[in-house]
Amino acid sequence: MFKKLTENFRPNTGAAMFFTSILLWGVAFGCFSAVLNNYLADVRSINAFERGVLEFFREMPGLLLVFIIALMHRFSDWKILKIGTLIAMVGIAGLLFTADKLLITALIMIWSTGEHIMMPVRSSITMRIAQDGKLGSALGMIVGAMNAGTVTGSVIAAGIFYLGVHQLQMNQVTLYNIVWGLILVLLACCLAAIILAKGDENVKTKRPALYFHRKYNKFYALELFYGARKQVFITFAPYVLILNYGMSTSTMAILMGICALVNIFCGPLIGRLTDKIGYKNVMIYDTVVLFFVCLIYGYADSLFVKNIAYIVVCLNFLLDAVISTTSMATNVYVRELSDSKEEVTATLSTGISINHLISILAALAGGWIWKTWGTGALFGLAALMAVANSAFALTLPKPGTIRKAG
Repeated sequence: MFKKLTENFRPNTGAAMFFTSILLWGVAFGCFSAVLNNYLADVRSINAFERGVLEFFREMPGLLLVFIIALMHRFSDWKILKIGTLIAMVGIAGLLFTADKLLITALIMIWSTGEHIMMPVRSSITMRIAQDGKLGSALGMIVGAMNAGTVTGSVIAAGIFYLGVHQLQMNQVTLYNIVWGLILVLLACCLAAIILAKGDENVKTKRPALYFHRKYNKFYALELFYGARKQVFITFAPYVLILNYGMSTSTMAILMGICALVNIFCGPLIGRLTDKIGYKNVMIYDTVVLFFVCLIYGYADSLFVKNIAYIVVCLNFLLDAVISTTSMATNVYVRELSDSKEEVTATLSTGISINHLISILAALAGGWIWKTWGTGALFGLAALMAVANSAFALTLPKPGTIRKAG
């Protein structure tokens, strides 16, 4: 692993501690994502429509991210990373003390604010400290580290619930509180690693407070497609397994862990593939596969008997998790378009806000479509979006030609 760090990252840039912070965040995120859907469905009795409403608020910080980052335009990426971690800690700490649906929604929104603040600066820092010509590989390595942490977090969460339920007969609420407490400790360690990285936090930045530019128009359009695609995977794909097939908390945690385990290897592989065949081809192939993934989510129960359909949807969920890592290709596209490192962070923040514009609408509309017309209609529409995304990706310029054209 150290060899990979030295190959893909420049020396004396805080890469080792940054990498460690990513691992720790991955463990915390793995614990959180492994139990969240079952916590909402089983303990707080939140149905699919209500889950869509909650997702609206969870995604709101992403929509507002361009303005949140604008408020911090004088801060370095490293300092913003610290602030995001602290905010996430506040959200998790609150879950230890509340059972009210409205407060839970607010606290998940706070967690989400911290999570979203970290997204663009994590990618920006990675590309800033990467070796020349290794942007895709560096991003892929960070994805691999995140997933290594997520595997660990998922296994830990599954173990807590298996032992707590089957061996110790503990109350479910107590088990969830143990998970929330563990996440809080992990985030504190993550913050310590960021501080030890000693990044260029005192360097004055020239990042614009708000940044939109017409040269990024195609990137903005791609983010709209990505927002809808992401929402299907994060919100409704797990609910297919939980509500339609009765998947338990521990099984969901194991499945999330398997997805992350596979992406430890697939993330770096897709990163190297992006360097080799270019961001354009990666985007096209990704959405072609996504078309079939969406159809399986929506119609597996019509094509197979229930037991077989359950296995097929689990495998489909795994494939969906793998192709979701191809989003790093858009980061490389932005870096090729940009004229400065500060412009990258500002543009990625704007892109996240744009993809959340469609995400929050997709969360509400998706819950309503599921409730009104069923699972097939929801994922059928998602499949059509995948086709549109593929067609749009075909219009992108070839890698290496942008600066020559400009």
